[in-house]
Amino acid sequence: MTLLEQIARADERGLAASGLACLDRCLPPPEDGGDPEPLRPLWASCESGAQWAARLDAVHAALERAAPAGGTADGGGTAARIRALLGAAPRDFAAGPLRAWADACSLLALDVHRELDFPADGAQELELYRAGGAAGHGPLVARELLRQTEILETLAETDGTVGGATGLRRVLDLSAEGRRVLRAVASRRARARSGDVSPA
Repeated sequence: MTLLEQIARADERGLAASGLACLDRCLPPPEDGGDPEPLRPLWASCESGAQWAARLDAVHAALERAAPAGGTADGGGTAARIRALLGAAPRDFAAGPLRAWADACSLLALDVHRELDFPADGAQELELYRAGGAAGHGPLVARELLRQTEILETLAETDGTVGGATGLRRVLDLSAEGRRVLRAVASRRARARSGDVSPA
């Protein structure tokens, strides 16, 4: 099953958690003293939707307050894109409105990985990748595609079971692993641009 097919079949729990995971692993490191996991409050709402709208508003407001003046030091605009998606997220915890949002989060995550990949692919190729075609993308995009697929599979397998909370914890672990990889690559590329190291 392709990534697009998985998104089309996911329920509200899978859509909310997979979309949130995409944003979570792409959010740039906080400024000194900033919250290292600003999206954490939303995870508690992904299982049943409890307080989803209130927590969305609170997290979005906190990120807006923490945004650097001028918006130039936020990971090349990635943080601003994430804030925009959080602001546009549906407050109704239902599959219909959440599907378009989760789809947009998936594309953002792939685009962030594409920009750091070597070689970098064209943004227009991302839809083909998600549909299962156009093989040959870079390693970062390939791993992110697999990660998104694994997250949706995990959520589908644990939906409505006693292992539902365990499934969400697995998604958190997968996303945290992806965040570490992405930040390490971004840091290495930043050092390469400054002439400290050779690019990977």
